[in-house]
Amino acid sequence: MAERDVRLHRTVEVDNVKVTYSSRTTSLSQVAKRHRIRARIGRTFGISPTTQVHAVKGVSFAVHEGEQVGIMGQNGSGKSTLLRIIAGVEPPTSGEVRSTSTPVLLGVNAALINSLSGEGNIRLGLLSLGMSPPQVQALMPAVADLAGIGPALKRPMGTYSSGMAARLRFAIAAAYNPHILLIDEALGTGDAAFANRSQKVIERLRESAGTIFLVSHAAKTVEDTCTRAIWLHNGEMIADGPARETARKYRWWAHNIAQDKPEVADKLLADARAQFAAEQEIEA
Repeated sequence: MAERDVRLHRTVEVDNVKVTYSSRTTSLSQVAKRHRIRARIGRTFGISPTTQVHAVKGVSFAVHEGEQVGIMGQNGSGKSTLLRIIAGVEPPTSGEVRSTSTPVLLGVNAALINSLSGEGNIRLGLLSLGMSPPQVQALMPAVADLAGIGPALKRPMGTYSSGMAARLRFAIAAAYNPHILLIDEALGTGDAAFANRSQKVIERLRESAGTIFLVSHAAKTVEDTCTRAIWLHNGEMIADGPARETARKYRWWAHNIAQDKPEVADKLLADARAQFAAEQEIEA
């Protein structure tokens, strides 16, 4: 397990979080065999059959002050879903998340209104983050500059492209200095110029935050920038430990998947899972 200073207090606790989605399908081939009879009945009465998707499977961990936690996994592993649950953007099916302050998922937390102008949404977003009217007024120019959408700030947000809306959300969230910061690299932020500006802002926020979560497809990024790493696979926690060690395990597994060596990859996955289970038993 990752080495942690027991004198540092916990900032986030994830307790047996599960997320299950019901996915409708009109094809019996997409429904598990055990649901075939149910699917036929549903079809007879005009009801589309459903299948259960377990996006997150009983994940538990605690994070402490000063930790930078990377969350890794292939597409569909549950990384972004878990991050959204920690942020409070999406509720879990069961389990709970406790935190010492409001976690901020960069670029997502701001609840904006399509009928308002960009400027109006900046005010609304900053107020929703707990800032006073004078603070909002003082920050307006900097947020507008970071968003980089020019005259579009005068137009209703409903007229924006998805990229422009993402820039605006990012700029609003970046004005806040959260104690618990969550970053999802899957969030698109636009062109190269905006990417350069936003990267500088992220670095500033990372320096000031007490606890950081980073979702990344790149194990090297996690290894280089985090103190701890969690590996998710099909919604299940496979490993949790020092960033360097855990990232290298995941990278070697991903390499064998890419090289079409499923037997080697399966063995690596099983070994990592067994080691994590043994560590959990010791802690218990």
